[in-house]
Amino acid sequence: MNYQQISTALAKSRAKGYDHNAMFAVMLPLIYVENKLHILFEVRSFDLESQPGEVCFPGGKMENHEHPSNTALRETMEELNLSQHHIKIIGELPPYTTPFQFAIFPYCGVLQHVDFNDICYSTEEVDSIFTVPISFLASQEPEEYTLTFDMKMDPQFPYHMIPNGKKYGWRTGSYRVLFYYYKDYVIWGMTAKMLQFFLNSLKPYVDLDSL
Repeated sequence: MNYQQISTALAKSRAKGYDHNAMFAVMLPLIYVENKLHILFEVRSFDLESQPGEVCFPGGKMENHEHPSNTALRETMEELNLSQHHIKIIGELPPYTTPFQFAIFPYCGVLQHVDFNDICYSTEEVDSIFTVPISFLASQEPEEYTLTFDMKMDPQFPYHMIPNGKKYGWRTGSYRVLFYYYKDYVIWGMTAKMLQFFLNSLKPYVDLDSL
């Protein structure tokens, strides 16, 4: 085997795409409400097995051979019952990995040619929807808490194979958890992390009060 064969093998493997069992994509949707730019949020259906009743962005699991942006677009269309011409992707946020063995690819999109009050969302997945002015969210700093993760070793772990054995200097992991508040809504977790990145990206370049 030569270097070219290795390069070709890696390219073919990479072309197969992501591990779709652990990959999700979401849309941070912008919409004008009374001439002010808002962010739209969903409250997940209380009948769902996963995270019922939590505030989130539209999104879901990637399907085979699907690009993350297509996942975000498809899921937003399905959950908000909108057609493709109602949604325009205008930006991409960095992907987020979690301690729970999955990754999220977030996108920012504009909901156009549609009034918020006319959105007939899918009640199978969504309990309700609401919007928050960007200027309101940008005016507050989220509450922040830190979770710490320690190693829980397999009983059969081969300590004798690594330097210092059971005294090896394992790192402990930490995980930031953010909370934003609006009226009776609590925006937290991964949704809050994506929201913070979005808002912090705008602050140096955009007059948020003018939006």
